[in-house]
Amino acid sequence: MALVDRIIWQIENHSDEPLTLEQIADRCAVSRAHMCRAFQLSTGLSVMAYLRARRLSVAAQALAHGSQAIVQVALDAGYGSHEAFTRAFFTYTGQRPSDVRAAGSVDNLKLMEPLEVDKSMIVDVPAPEMKAHRALRVVGLGMDVHGFEIREIPALWQRFAQRYLEIGPPGVTYGVSYDMGGDGDFHYMAGMEGPNVPEGMDVLEVPAARYAVFTHRGSVGDLPKTVYSIWNKALPDRGIEPAMTPNFERYDKRFDARTGRGEIEVWIPVV
Repeated sequence: MALVDRIIWQIENHSDEPLTLEQIADRCAVSRAHMCRAFQLSTGLSVMAYLRARRLSVAAQALAHGSQAIVQVALDAGYGSHEAFTRAFFTYTGQRPSDVRAAGSVDNLKLMEPLEVDKSMIVDVPAPEMKAHRALRVVGLGMDVHGFEIREIPALWQRFAQRYLEIGPPGVTYGVSYDMGGDGDFHYMAGMEGPNVPEGMDVLEVPAARYAVFTHRGSVGDLPKTVYSIWNKALPDRGIEPAMTPNFERYDKRFDARTGRGEIEVWIPVV
């Protein structure tokens, strides 16, 4: 079972219990950081944002049904008071709990249904090689990635392609993901090693580390499926615990940037 499937199963079957990120991660047999990273890559949501949305959606159904007092619905949704529940419910739905109770319907509400993992995103990933890598000093263009903004990464590479010679002679390029937040958001840099730091570019120090190295073969357009499968299946299936230091894609002469095809290495630091 893919990791995101396990996360969703835990939330759907235990959302009426006090749940923390640590508890969910422990039940899924991965670290909190690994869980948050995989879930964000898969859904564009943080784990806790999904949990809150599901609890409030279930609460809306209960209110419309009208069989429980609002305070009991609030408690079942994990809120300690009527006031806290009302604020959260209004922020999420745009209506007060009493309005939904009076209407007896959720037809005009946009609620969160249980997520289903897109099985087409799971692809076969060859076993990784375990390698050590020296420290890297990467110079390049960066961006913050929130949710599905991962789709904006190709545009970042296009901007970098117009300026990379300002850094130094052509060489290996890197797509580095770093500073992963607890909600799964992260920073991304398209860069390379070189002597110059052009105006508007940043410098990122990637420490020496031991890595699980996966090789993606084919179109760069299919790379998100490989990355998705690494975090959701290949790592947990093999019992590999990623470290939360920067991970990166490595593009060398085996990758043709003109056609977008070839071999790309995905380097995941391990504990």
